[in-house]
Amino acid sequence: MKIGAPKEILEGENRVAITPASAKDLQKLGYECVIESGAGANAGFSDEMYKEAGVEVVKTAAALFKAVDIVAKVRIPTDAEIKRLSKGQTMITFFNPGANEEGLKLAASKGASVIAMEMVPRISRAQKMDALSSMANIAGYRAVIEAGNNFGRFFTGQITAAGKVPPAKVLVVGAGVAGLAAIGTSTSLGAITYAFDVRPEVAEQVESMGAEFVYLDFEEEQQDGAATGGYASVSSPEFREAQLKKFRELAPEVDIVITTALIPNREAPELWTEDMVQAMKPGSVIVDLAAEKGGNCKLTVKDEKIVTPNGVTIIGYTDFPSRMAAQASTLYATNIRHMMTDLTPNKDGVVVHNMEDDVIRSSTVTHEGEITFPPPPLKIQAIAAKSQEKPKELTPEEKRAAEVAAFKAQTKQQVTLLAIGGAILLGIGLVAPASFMQHFIVFVLSVFIGFQVIWNVSHSLHTPLMAVTNAISSIIILGALMQIGSGSWLVIILAALSVFMAGINIFGGFLVTRRMLAMFQKS
Repeated sequence: MKIGAPKEILEGENRVAITPASAKDLQKLGYECVIESGAGANAGFSDEMYKEAGVEVVKTAAALFKAVDIVAKVRIPTDAEIKRLSKGQTMITFFNPGANEEGLKLAASKGASVIAMEMVPRISRAQKMDALSSMANIAGYRAVIEAGNNFGRFFTGQITAAGKVPPAKVLVVGAGVAGLAAIGTSTSLGAITYAFDVRPEVAEQVESMGAEFVYLDFEEEQQDGAATGGYASVSSPEFREAQLKKFRELAPEVDIVITTALIPNREAPELWTEDMVQAMKPGSVIVDLAAEKGGNCKLTVKDEKIVTPNGVTIIGYTDFPSRMAAQASTLYATNIRHMMTDLTPNKDGVVVHNMEDDVIRSSTVTHEGEITFPPPPLKIQAIAAKSQEKPKELTPEEKRAAEVAAFKAQTKQQVTLLAIGGAILLGIGLVAPASFMQHFIVFVLSVFIGFQVIWNVSHSLHTPLMAVTNAISSIIILGALMQIGSGSWLVIILAALSVFMAGINIFGGFLVTRRMLAMFQKS
C-alpha cells in the first residue's frame, strides 16, 4: 500500500505530514511513500531530500490522492479534499469532528476511513501518537519567544554599571502541555514565573519547574484532570469569580501573560477581561494561545497582533507550531508514523483497522461508510491520582508513649541477644582451650563491629567512600597470606579462600569507586 502527504493549502501553513526521516520508517513498515511536489519546502524539506529517501514525488494533489491508499495531512481538510477520497481510502489528519458535522457526513458518504489526530486518547500507550501535545509543546515554547520579541526588557534581571534591570514577571494561565512548555521556557530565560490552573494536581509540576503556583482563597473540590482525559473541566460560577478576583490583583504586577485555557468542544473561557488589560503596565504583552477558539482575553483578535490604547500588546496568532515548521513537522510526522505502526501490526504494508483497539477506535471518526464519532468510553480509563491521606497527627502524650514503648522493645531485644551471646561464649569456654578462646573472642567482636559499621548502613549511603572503606578493611588478606604456608591442608584451603574473597573486596571496591567518581567528571 502507498501513503502520501499533499501540500497544505491553508494560507500560512508551513508544516508537512511526512518528512524524509519518517518516510524511511514508514518504508520499514512495508509502505511506499508519495509526496506532492513542494509539500515540504516551507518546512525545509526539498523534493530532492524526499527523492534521496526513496519517496515518489508527484506534481499535483489530485495525482497524489489517486495514487495512494492512505492520505496524511496536517490541517482540517476542505470539502474539495474530502471529495477526492475514494472508498477504502484512509485519511489521517486533524479533523475537528466535534464542529465538523458536514465534513463527517461527506467523508462517510465517500466510504473513506478518517482518523482524527486530536481524538487520540490521553492514555500511556498512546502518548507517542498524541499530536495535540506535540503541537501544544511547540506552541507554549513559541509563545514565550513571541512575547520576548514584543517585550521591551530582558527576561532575567541584571545589575550593570549602566543601571539595574528588574526581571520580567510572567503569568501562565493554564498548566497543560502548552502551559508547562511556556513555564519551562520562561523560567529558563530568568523570568519570575507564576502559573495558575483549575486542576490542583498540577501545582507540584509547576513548582518543580521553578515557577510559583497561584492559589485561590476558595475551597472547592476540583475534578482530577486524569479523570477528564487530562483536560480541565468547567468550573462553578463562584470559583470563576474567585479566579477573576485573583487575576485582577496580579494584572498590575505582571509584564507578560500567556493564556492557554481550553476545554474540548467548547469556546475558550474568558479569563483576562478588558479591565485587567487596562490595569496592566504600558509595554506589557499578552499571548493568547486560545485565539482559535475565541480567546481567553476579551480583546484578542484572531491571527492578529494589536496594541491597546494603554500600550499593551495582545498577540492572537493561531499558527505558532507553523512558525517552527521544521520542528513541528518532525514531531507530527513521528506521531503519524507511530499511528501507522499500530495500524500495521504485521509490518507488511497493509492497514489492519482494528476497531477493538482503544486508540484506533477512539481516533476513528468515519469508517466503512459510517460516522463513528463520538467514540465509546475507553475500556482502559486514565487513572486519576489518588490523594494521599495525611497521617493522623499524634498528641504530645501519644508521641511520648510511642517513644517509651519503642525504647523498651529495643532494650528488651538487646538484653536478650547479649544474654544468649554470653551464654554461648560461656558454653564454648568450658570446653575449648584458652588459646582458642582468645582468637574466638576477637573474632566475635570483629563480627559485631562489622555488623554495626557495614550491615546497618542504609543502601542510600553506599557511596564511593563506602567502597574505599571495604577495600581498606580487606587488610585481613595479610593474615590469610601468613597462614597459606601452613602444613595443614585445611588451613591452606581456608587461607586461599580468604585471599580470593579479600581480593575481590579490594579490587572491586576500588573499581566501583573509580566508576562512580567518573560519573561526576566532565568528559
